[in-house]
Amino acid sequence: MLVAAAVCPCPPLLVPEVAAGAASELDAARAACVDAVGVLAAARPDRLVVVGPAEEDAAYGEGARGSFRGFGVDVDVVLGRGADPDGAAVLPASLAVAAWLLGRVGWADAPVEARAVARTLDPERCAATGREIATSGPRVALLVMGDASACRTLKAPGYLDERAEPFDAAAGRALGSADVAALKALDVRLAEELKVSGRAPWQVLAGAAEDADLSGALLYEDAPYGVGYLVATWS
Repeated sequence: MLVAAAVCPCPPLLVPEVAAGAASELDAARAACVDAVGVLAAARPDRLVVVGPAEEDAAYGEGARGSFRGFGVDVDVVLGRGADPDGAAVLPASLAVAAWLLGRVGWADAPVEARAVARTLDPERCAATGREIATSGPRVALLVMGDASACRTLKAPGYLDERAEPFDAAAGRALGSADVAALKALDVRLAEELKVSGRAPWQVLAGAAEDADLSGALLYEDAPYGVGYLVATWS
């Protein structure tokens, strides 16, 4: 059963070494993410599942490795406390950011595993994935990674789109109020056009929370670099 969830953005720029001289610009976002993970720890889960967007579905066990070498820095991460016998850097970027965040807070409260969710996964399958995760243990926590739109300014990765800010505001309201129905109703096509990487992971969360009685809180909402970043907790 789902007992808590944290929603965080997943830009590699959250990692200070990647952001380099601009690292301080995301200090507030990093602090909110740390606070959100603290809510997960307070729930005392017996299992933590990290969900993040990727090109295709995949599952990763504790000890899976990720790397930010592709972003020009010598930073590697490990998911949880385990050891991957292959030693391969297999985590997609969103899950590597999650592994970095868990390492930053020194997560040691429960075993960790991760699920990469295809960005194009339809809402029904997202919800089914969430239900599967929620019923996989008596006390399950979710760390949900994903960005809002990438079209908030002229210099944004997706250029300026006037629909982006209203979409992000609606997503923020849904995440901040633990509104399962609103998350399930997010427009898939619009999310794709606005380059919203968090749509599928958020709808996985919606499926996982169907039978849970959780309250939401929005800890951070901003659009640095023209990309919407949202941090929320459900507990």
